[in-house]
Amino acid sequence: MKIKDYKKRIADDLLQFKLDAFGATLIVGPKGCGKTTTAKEKAGSVIEFQDEDLRDGYLATANIMPSKLLIGDNPRLFDEWQDAPKIWGAIRKSVDDRNDENGLYILTGSSSNDVETPHTGTARISTLKMYPMSLYESGESTGDISLMDLFDGKDFEFVESKLSFDDLVFAICRGGWPRSLKNKTKKAKLAIAEDIFYQTCHRDISRIDGTSRNPLWAEKILRSYARNICTMAETKTIYGDVISTTAMSKPTFLDYVQALEKLYIVEDVPAWCPAIRSREAIRASNKRNLVDPSIAVAALGVNPSFFNTDFKTLGFLFESLCIRDLKIYSSKMNGSMSYYHDRYGLEADGVLHLKDGRFALLEFKLGNNEVDDAAAHLLEIERLIKEHNKNEEQTPLRLPDLKIVITGTKYGMKREDGVYVIPIACLMD
Repeated sequence: MKIKDYKKRIADDLLQFKLDAFGATLIVGPKGCGKTTTAKEKAGSVIEFQDEDLRDGYLATANIMPSKLLIGDNPRLFDEWQDAPKIWGAIRKSVDDRNDENGLYILTGSSSNDVETPHTGTARISTLKMYPMSLYESGESTGDISLMDLFDGKDFEFVESKLSFDDLVFAICRGGWPRSLKNKTKKAKLAIAEDIFYQTCHRDISRIDGTSRNPLWAEKILRSYARNICTMAETKTIYGDVISTTAMSKPTFLDYVQALEKLYIVEDVPAWCPAIRSREAIRASNKRNLVDPSIAVAALGVNPSFFNTDFKTLGFLFESLCIRDLKIYSSKMNGSMSYYHDRYGLEADGVLHLKDGRFALLEFKLGNNEVDDAAAHLLEIERLIKEHNKNEEQTPLRLPDLKIVITGTKYGMKREDGVYVIPIACLMD
């Protein structure tokens, strides 16, 4: 069924691949990222368990004879499937019974419910993770540079971003929530992220597993994450920040963080630890991050004008936006993000790994004044890898396929040292 005025998503091709390869596909991701709309665009028929006119009948059927709900045009979409958990087993059996057919079912549901199922669905029900929209999907990136083309050796000489600095700041604060793009005023656009933050803390964190949790404690944890976003703040640092105004035990704090991870709101970045330094020299703790920088802005209770006098915080939020977009752009190659930092001060803000072993070293800089230092860091890491590989007793490490400084500036180019400088508003998948 086609959705009117549907904005194409990079996940569309990923979902089609899943439908071609598996009997059923489960779409997961944070609430509000567009899972249901993307699924409906591919679906042949739909069962919506949140339709109050039909809900009681659907649930009764699902409880007594769930296989009856499978009758319909394929792919058949079950939205909010977790309200009728027996449907999982019925779909699994149907996929087995129709083992020569793929693309039979799509499941979507609020990640605010953690459902135990008797069977995992392995090799039958595949999982697709969705994110909020990237700048390219929202129409704010020109898409002049394809990330995958860069990995494949396609060069460029010069690009120009069409996104002004103020518009970039607004995009960071608004986030990639599809609903926000439909709103007409800036205030209404910003309200979507604010509502997602509120609902996460006041409803979803308790509904995920039926455990009552204090919404104000959840807010404090996300506020601390926001203050430490894209830093290597240790767990004890964030916990200490929270308990400075709240009496919360360490186990309770960890339980809340785990719940926020299950909601796909907290999404830390792991460390990359290649053998180019001694083990003790490389930072191995996670870099703190949220699924979208707008959640951090909402948690801090600020708006775009706040950043006129706080470029430091804005720089960390810009990094979070870049990580979000790079995950989306590399998703067709199962891209994953890490970071590198050692006690000597050498760093790469991001390391993007593809499933075939290729990787890019990345630095994220809001302005031009730090580009030279950022490029020097990337080149030094490459030099260390080359130095490591000269030792015949050690296993050679792959050299970086790309070295990129991603910026919030207007112009992009390839430097004479081979480092690319690319505005985030010029990238696509």
